[in-house]
Amino acid sequence: MGASRPQKLSGIQKQVLSLYRGFLRTARAKTLENRAHIESLVSAEFRKNSELIDRKNFLHIEYLLRRGKKQLDQLKTVDSVRLSSTNVELSDTKQQSSG
Repeated sequence: MGASRPQKLSGIQKQVLSLYRGFLRTARAKTLENRAHIESLVSAEFRKNSELIDRKNFLHIEYLLRRGKKQLDQLKTVDSVRLSSTNVELSDTKQQSSG
């Protein structure tokens, strides 16, 4: 009957969304070609991590947030047009907690 209220976001979820928006805002300042590349890379990376990483693995999420903030700072520099996309293996804790 009544409309359900959206769930409130946790602090860490707000940080992740803020980081994502920061990447998209920064991408707008780049050329059209680089903007499209950055947006697709960021979108794919966030989507991949949302599927692979357990939401309760706060240490890994916080690590990715720190890494993402460094990458965003790097991208904000005037000369920077590409993101470094280093693959990070999931720790054993994710595999153990899901098994």
